[in-house]
Amino acid sequence: MLILQLAVVAFAQETAPLPASGSSASSTGKMAAAESSQSPDRPGTARSMGGAITQPGKADGMGDPAFGGERHPLYRLSKSDTVDVNFTFSPDFNQTLTVQPDGFVALKGAGPLFAEGITISQMQQAIVNAYRGFLHQPEVTVTLKDFDKPYFLASGEVARPGKYELRGDLTVNEAVAIAGGFTQQARHSQVVLFRRISAYVAESHVIDVKKMLDSRDLGEDLHLQPGDFIFVPQSRISKIRRYVPTNAMSWYMNPMQF
Repeated sequence: MLILQLAVVAFAQETAPLPASGSSASSTGKMAAAESSQSPDRPGTARSMGGAITQPGKADGMGDPAFGGERHPLYRLSKSDTVDVNFTFSPDFNQTLTVQPDGFVALKGAGPLFAEGITISQMQQAIVNAYRGFLHQPEVTVTLKDFDKPYFLASGEVARPGKYELRGDLTVNEAVAIAGGFTQQARHSQVVLFRRISAYVAESHVIDVKKMLDSRDLGEDLHLQPGDFIFVPQSRISKIRRYVPTNAMSWYMNPMQF
């Protein structure tokens, strides 16, 4: 009888769930749930299809070019740009290409290639692919030869409105000085800087140049980017003066005569 009781107790101990393993599984489940709740949808990050972490609002994790996301964007070819193409082992195929109004270039012996909007490295790879059919492992070097120089536009109440080359780092005040400075009719407190951020969208910044100069603080003096357009409006006083009646001009100029 004693032996039977001992056997029953031993069987019960073998079939009872182990508390240590249960707590371990529970803690493992909690850790997995915590990790799953922290990993996706973090602020400023998202996961792509391949599992790589990218940032929303940015193209390929490098920044949206339309809204200035790229910190150091590579130059992209545009119409009338000229490049030199040199083949290291096949100099007979060396050529100078100009991007035509339709965006294409004509490769010697390889036909047309669309080049507008691509970078120099992308064009180099495209040329390699185009000649790979009849050249064995072509080695190509593409060099930008001629391109549209960076510029800014100044219009409105400046002494010399027009288009100017953007050489070096310029601010709005410096650009106005290059354009001859303000005229007497200029409204210094509402200078407008237009900046194109895409083919169809431009943003505007109103700059109070008068306040900056009076306070001797140029901290808000914006730096120009290629293609920026500066417009200086006319002051309200000059508009009023333009429409003063001619019969009141003598009193307006010299009221002491009355």
